[in-house]
Amino acid sequence: MKKKYFAVVFLVLILLAVVFSSNQSIKVMKRIFATTMTDKNTKQIVIVIDPGHGGRDPGKVGVNNALEKDINLRVSLKLKTLLELNDVKVIMTREDDNGLYSQSDSNKKRADLDSRVDLIHSSHADLAVSIHQNSFTEEYVKGAQVFYYSGSNQGKQLAETIQTQIVKTIGDDNHRKAKSNVSYYMLKKTQCPLVIVECGYLSNSNESKLLLQDDYQENMAWAIHLAIMQFINKGGLEDTK
Repeated sequence: MKKKYFAVVFLVLILLAVVFSSNQSIKVMKRIFATTMTDKNTKQIVIVIDPGHGGRDPGKVGVNNALEKDINLRVSLKLKTLLELNDVKVIMTREDDNGLYSQSDSNKKRADLDSRVDLIHSSHADLAVSIHQNSFTEEYVKGAQVFYYSGSNQGKQLAETIQTQIVKTIGDDNHRKAKSNVSYYMLKKTQCPLVIVECGYLSNSNESKLLLQDDYQENMAWAIHLAIMQFINKGGLEDTK
């Protein structure tokens, strides 16, 4: 009887959303539905998105003068929107062009990285994704690649899932594989599973051009978001806490 009653109520909510067909009405309906369906004891998943670099640190500079820090932020904000649609709590290490350091810090790079790691820990994140762009001395090198800490099984699983989904979504004949790393500071220092997504090579003329395009950034964010949800739905977080 309860299931039948809920079905009727839900149909009424859909009808109201259609009748009033405003963004606000649809948002209200989604909130009501989410409240009805969500177990109050279920912990909301927390993900930290880290747009690499920022402020005085531009990161890589493309052959077309594109700045890595700007692309990182744009992809990250798109990823944030997609994850929030899946009822994930998203915390950004930055949402503008400012770095995470003080002008008085003698080593601003180290202070920035420490602040990012501290934010991930203090937020009790279930996982973290750091968005970056790559560069190489040879112009022909291209393709997204995901890095994980070699001592993290969850990080490896997440990285491989993201790598596979990016290749499938972007469809650029990328043969790169997810790769372990023991030297990247944030991979070493972060307690929860963290992966670094290098979305492409700014040293490659074609890829650097694509990485500035809004639809390409959307596709990249879409692929990362799909992979994260696959990882979560397959129980990837079960052994992290």
